[in-house]
Amino acid sequence: MNIREITARSALTRTGIEGYDYCLNPYVGCGHGCRYCYATFMKRFTGHSEPWGDFVDVKANVAHVLRRQLKRVREGTLLIGTVTDPYQPLEKRYRLTRDCLSALVPTPLEVHILTRSPLVVRDTDILRQLSHVEVGLSITTNREDVKQVFEPRAPSIASRVVALKALHDAGLRTYVFVGPLLPMDPGVLASMIEGAADEVLIDRLNYAGKVAGLLRSSGLAPLMSMPRVRAAARELQDILTEKGIPVSILFT
Repeated sequence: MNIREITARSALTRTGIEGYDYCLNPYVGCGHGCRYCYATFMKRFTGHSEPWGDFVDVKANVAHVLRRQLKRVREGTLLIGTVTDPYQPLEKRYRLTRDCLSALVPTPLEVHILTRSPLVVRDTDILRQLSHVEVGLSITTNREDVKQVFEPRAPSIASRVVALKALHDAGLRTYVFVGPLLPMDPGVLASMIEGAADEVLIDRLNYAGKVAGLLRSSGLAPLMSMPRVRAAARELQDILTEKGIPVSILFT
């Protein structure tokens, strides 16, 4: 892993993501290195030649820059983790996300977080101080064997479910992002997250490039045909809706 400390010129960035005004990414690159990650496009701007997942730039001063920018920001919605996981392994050492959350406590910003890591539970004390916060765990399948194909470096599915329940039990609003939806048993996944998620979002896999080859080599391609993906999404939606959990399918 190539780790480099860099100086950030900005922390908050305007975003075109629907529903959010700003984004915040304390790191460039991600140690999880999920094989379908759309954020690999960042390499065009960073100059890195290493494979995605083999480098991380640490924005060492990001919390200081954030505090400065917050003096000019009065309101809005903020998504933490649009092109990196804010709780990737290096966060345990650098604590940049935690420091940024501390800076956000006095502000009225609506804070939304998306991560694959149970490390987010560490910051429950600060999260509970924010005026408006929502924490999402990315849980793409109930099958650990499938997770190992697509997310070999990411935390286990079971550990994410435990983290989701801990956050929910702490009184925080939580959601699950089933994105991308991978081969799974909708009934099992629904049972895993029942009682721990206030909402579920479902999205599909981007099949372009190396992902298509990975599907073929792993033997999972037949399970990821669009008819099967749509059927699994609808089944998961039906089961969770019956359990009283709102579900949005983000693709047609």
